[in-house]
Amino acid sequence: MQEHNHDNSGANLKDIILGGQDGLVNVLGVILGVAAATYETRIVIVAGLAATFAESISMAAVAYTSTKTSLSYYLSQTKKEEKEIKELPKLEKKEIYDIYYKKGFRGKLLNQIVKKITSNKKIWLETMISEELGMLPNEYKNAKKSSFIVGISALIGSIIPLIPFFFLDVGLGIIISLILSSLALFITGMIKARLTVGNKLKSGLELLVIGILSALTGYLIGYFVGNI
Repeated sequence: MQEHNHDNSGANLKDIILGGQDGLVNVLGVILGVAAATYETRIVIVAGLAATFAESISMAAVAYTSTKTSLSYYLSQTKKEEKEIKELPKLEKKEIYDIYYKKGFRGKLLNQIVKKITSNKKIWLETMISEELGMLPNEYKNAKKSSFIVGISALIGSIIPLIPFFFLDVGLGIIISLILSSLALFITGMIKARLTVGNKLKSGLELLVIGILSALTGYLIGYFVGNI
């Protein structure tokens, strides 16, 4: 059985979408709240920049620690399966048999598959990890890369709703910020659906609605606080 190098583009895109979406929605909520409360462009920009960098660093740190935690769990499960293969080979062979039986293999072909897999301890272990536990090693190997991608994506996503306030007054800035953010969220939702099996239009609209509702919550809080 030949090994293949798995393409990490799906995991990278997942990190990009996670960071970008989170950064955009959170910072949009902050600046809309500050804009509604103060109606001062300078304060909106300062608050937005502070939220942008805090959000980016926070998201990067979360991505790093969660990936490291997942890696630790993956390694512990690998050691556990390795021990079981060594100490309970008959039971583990039966599990391989059951896995491929459920996939529709029968008779001589099924026995050949089980024999082939269990004849190589490395392949046997990898099969148990991926098929029984649904874990892939490439998802956990590069915590630094995941952290960098999420952090940069959060930074870019956070800047999108802030851009209009550098060029426009607060009133018009709010409107343009909402338009840009809605467009970005809709496109992100469509990309997310393309990576899975969802409907692109429905996914785009869902992410847009969820993001804008979250951001408008910040606006309403800022509006009421500013008018107390």
